[in-house]
Amino acid sequence: MTSEHTDETWLAHAVQLAVANVADGGGPFGAVIVRGGVLVAEGQNRVTRDLDPTAHAEVQAIRAAGRELGDFALTGCVLFASCEPCPLCVSAALWARLDRVVFAADRHDAARGGFDDRAFYDLLQQDRATWPMSVSQVPGAGAAAPFDAWLADQDRTRY
Repeated sequence: MTSEHTDETWLAHAVQLAVANVADGGGPFGAVIVRGGVLVAEGQNRVTRDLDPTAHAEVQAIRAAGRELGDFALTGCVLFASCEPCPLCVSAALWARLDRVVFAADRHDAARGGFDDRAFYDLLQQDRATWPMSVSQVPGAGAAAPFDAWLADQDRTRY
């Protein structure tokens, strides 16, 4: 695919990946990463195939793009997703430093399909004390030691 492709064309490609993934027994999610109008990487939901709850299509595409480009920072790239990225995937997109995220279906479509995206977005707006899983800090001696070591390392790779 070349640079004359539009957002709609790239979204159609992501949707096609999602539909093909369903036919292969996977989840209904596909994603592509594009830089300068050129396809860099693709991803399909591999959660059930790989028994990996983080193997979402967007994360798979981000991982593949990092390998393809030889960099963890995907500046200049656009993520096209068949569905609105869940909180995990939008966080991964932020960490990857993507320029844009463009999606087709939304969290309400995902909820209709039985996926938790909308519920997780809602949960993140609530007080942690109301979450179904406990998330708490236990500060102790040395809790900041990893960050002290990081800051002291003059050869660290900054991100």
